[in-house]
Amino acid sequence: MNTVNKKRSPISIVFLALLGVFGGLQLFNQPLEGKPVTRKIEAPKEVISILENSCFNCHSNQQNLSWYDKIAPVSWAVNKDVKRAREVLNFSEWEKLSPAEHKGKMYAILNMMQSGKMPLHEYTLLHPSARITEKDIETIKKYTLSLSGATIPANSKDTNHEPQKTITSGDKTPVSPNGVQYTDDFKNWKVISMSTLFDNSIRVIYGNDIAVKAIETENFHPWPDGSIVVKSVWKQKEFSNGEIRAGEFINAQFMVKDSKKYTDTEGWGFAKFSGPDLHPTGKSESFAKESCIACHRQLAEKTGYLFDVPMKVNTQRLIQNLQKK
Repeated sequence: MNTVNKKRSPISIVFLALLGVFGGLQLFNQPLEGKPVTRKIEAPKEVISILENSCFNCHSNQQNLSWYDKIAPVSWAVNKDVKRAREVLNFSEWEKLSPAEHKGKMYAILNMMQSGKMPLHEYTLLHPSARITEKDIETIKKYTLSLSGATIPANSKDTNHEPQKTITSGDKTPVSPNGVQYTDDFKNWKVISMSTLFDNSIRVIYGNDIAVKAIETENFHPWPDGSIVVKSVWKQKEFSNGEIRAGEFINAQFMVKDSKKYTDTEGWGFAKFSGPDLHPTGKSESFAKESCIACHRQLAEKTGYLFDVPMKVNTQRLIQNLQKK
């Protein structure tokens, strides 16, 4: 009997020690900071239901956490994720956003859901009820499209094939709150990619010489400083003969690589200039940290945080590789 007790005693000691450490961790377990709900997002009931089920636990001031989410050390990771999620998007402080920002946030949410990036995989493992279904995505997509009001008039009688030109007020060049300056020079740069979106838009992506060279040599891990990429977005316009061309100008989205200046956003300076007056997005220089980079981190990390990078364009090396086979 004594021999058995001696064999068990080390296990008991280890168990008690772990129990003591676990109990000690709870002394440093600070509850998540509570914040008031100033105004919820206003949307159809079915949209609210999806967001509440899959997003609100992190992206709102209304946490309905499980008991294991509140126990250290798990609670430390949960609190950190919630704080960061609130900075990017907080459904409980929706009134802080403009209508244009509302639309932008919903497009970002839809992109995250369609790509399977949100809700986070590690979150749905512990909270399987938060998983997004194809039906949920279609519901969010339908609502997001309704915000843009984008419709294509069938058989338009408009015979003007020229896209609407952007207009600047006076000689003042628009500047984003984070210092990125608008320039028309991008229209003379090389087109590196094109895309369309379900909102019936046409997107032309331009790159300056530094960005183009980085693409040709596949040297974008990281992108060299001085790279500038501009995505110019236009509404599609359909004419009576069935031809579709760029119509009304929507915005120009800039990404400027400066690893020293934009340390909080992976070295990229983001800016968006919208409408004929090219008014910049954002009320302060932190706008990109709170919105833009979140999507780019999740969806475009493999391409140096840039969307719409074309496939291999280094033709010379491609030929050399084929000759070796």
